[in-house]
Amino acid sequence: MRTIRLGTFGFLIHGTTGHYFYGMLDSKLPGTKPVTVATKVAIDQTLWNPIFGCMFFGYLNLMEGKSFQTYTNKLKADLPTAVMGSWAVWVPAHTVNFAFIPPSQRLLYINTIQIGYNIFLSFLGNKEVKPE
Repeated sequence: MRTIRLGTFGFLIHGTTGHYFYGMLDSKLPGTKPVTVATKVAIDQTLWNPIFGCMFFGYLNLMEGKSFQTYTNKLKADLPTAVMGSWAVWVPAHTVNFAFIPPSQRLLYINTIQIGYNIFLSFLGNKEVKPE
């Protein structure tokens, strides 16, 4: 069941939103100058990263039929870990991505790295949180 939930999240939510988010980022901040790359990475990690975490935990919560209170408890307990884990993986990955990967190949590059990152998210997303 875990594989189905993560697979449908990737197909229905992450693939679509990632396509539009990174397309928008490239259209508003074209180029590969260091300041442009740093700005894209900063936007990705300060705006998109927590939004993605909320979507991820929310989707799992919804698919598992859990309550909104369970969702808020999960965010309080595990969103900071997800965000910091993202910093460890995605800051260097997106620095390479925005500096060297052609825009048409960026989502493929991201999804390749996402396979490994999904292992971390799978464990974190399925970790039980004690009710408050």
